[in-house]
Amino acid sequence: MSLLLNPKTYGPNFLMSEFNTNNIVRFENVGLRYGFGPEVLQDIYFELAAGSFHFLTGASGAGKSSLMKLMYLAMRPSRGTVSLFGRDIATTPRSELPALRRRVGVVFQEFRLLNHLSAFDNVALPLRVAGVRESELKGQVEELLAWVDLKNHMKARPPTLSGGQQQRVAIARAVIARPRLLLADEPTGNVDDRMAYRLVHLFEELNRLGTTVVIATHNQQLVDRLGHPEIRLSGGQLRLLERSDKTRQSKIKPGGRPIAPFDPEVLDYL
Repeated sequence: MSLLLNPKTYGPNFLMSEFNTNNIVRFENVGLRYGFGPEVLQDIYFELAAGSFHFLTGASGAGKSSLMKLMYLAMRPSRGTVSLFGRDIATTPRSELPALRRRVGVVFQEFRLLNHLSAFDNVALPLRVAGVRESELKGQVEELLAWVDLKNHMKARPPTLSGGQQQRVAIARAVIARPRLLLADEPTGNVDDRMAYRLVHLFEELNRLGTTVVIATHNQQLVDRLGHPEIRLSGGQLRLLERSDKTRQSKIKPGGRPIAPFDPEVLDYL
């Protein structure tokens, strides 16, 4: 099991092993409250193993976005321990946190694109920050934008794009550098079903290449069809819903061979 929950809270059906540094994310006894209000997250224990893939579900207001913010270091917990890539965030020097964050790709629900930059430049930004040469990044960015069906909008700035197009730019920006951890908050909320499955398959391919993936979503049909383990937030606490391989349905093929930003042989099944 790649996600481990507190057995005291969830009973004997949940397994707990010793925490180890092979895990990408670790939460232990984490609680989170805003101001003097009640805790929105309570006694959260879990680990995400390297290379795992989970859907994060729960009703609106359950705390999904708050949990994601803790994972990409936008917030600190009110109590408990959060570790990322084997580093305890509370004891990690502030000067070292940016390097940890650069290993995390985030698809924000509100996109957070830079309106003065083109779609191409928004997607290229993580590679430029990482010091990739322009001659090397150009082909990668163009291929990925073509794959998310934005080949004809590379020079467009975000305000001229639709919500769905902006979302695809945001997703391309999050995955272009092949992060070790990918966190996506409602990444399919503004696209049709065909594009939703296509985008999730892109996340799956990153996962096959070693990226740990967490997708927060309200799309239960998508969760049920793809069959990855589901983490459900309710009442401020987590519950893991395991799925057998027999319940996993075959992948939807959106049609046509994509221009692959990754190994074409790996992407053949799309």
